[in-house]
Amino acid sequence: MHEIELSTGTIDYEDTGGALVQLMLSGHTERIGAIVLVSCDAFDNFPPGLTGKTLVASGKLPPMLFGLFMQQMRLRPLRRLPVAFGWLTKRGDASTARWVRPVLHDREIRRDTVRVLRAAAADKRVLLDAAEALPSFDRPALVVWATDDRVMPLEHGRRLAELLPRARLVEVRDSATLVPLDQPTELARIVREFMREAVTSPS
Repeated sequence: MHEIELSTGTIDYEDTGGALVQLMLSGHTERIGAIVLVSCDAFDNFPPGLTGKTLVASGKLPPMLFGLFMQQMRLRPLRRLPVAFGWLTKRGDASTARWVRPVLHDREIRRDTVRVLRAAAADKRVLLDAAEALPSFDRPALVVWATDDRVMPLEHGRRLAELLPRARLVEVRDSATLVPLDQPTELARIVREFMREAVTSPS
């Protein structure tokens, strides 16, 4: 998950963080000027794909056993499997290796991760319900989706863009789910262009 809070009131979320911004749009949105969603969980895709389902299933383990299970992520061939990070990124293995280190080395992080995974599994309709509120968000929205995404369906990006009244959809080629890892320069260009338009467009 990547998130950026900008001084303009724009919130940018990617991967499972996109679920959070959709939930935020179900509440008070007065201080949100614009949003960016990048290849994220949506509708019935929660937990997302083989990766999400495997991770949530492993969260049923006690924290100590969860930590032992995650030790497999030390090995690159296992990180590159579809049930791990293999379908999430084409070029970002070094980054994903760094991401899992805290879980491998910190008992409290393992405990909190298990809590989050169990909570996430409690309500699988949560994003379907959140989608009903999307048409009421009448400020600028950018939806960026990877055309090669095998975890977050491209059709979901198109549906999100249709539901958000002032949305613009941009499809990014040669990228898996984690666009900031696979196409960081292109994503930065797209977001900068959107920000310029969002700042100058009438509310």
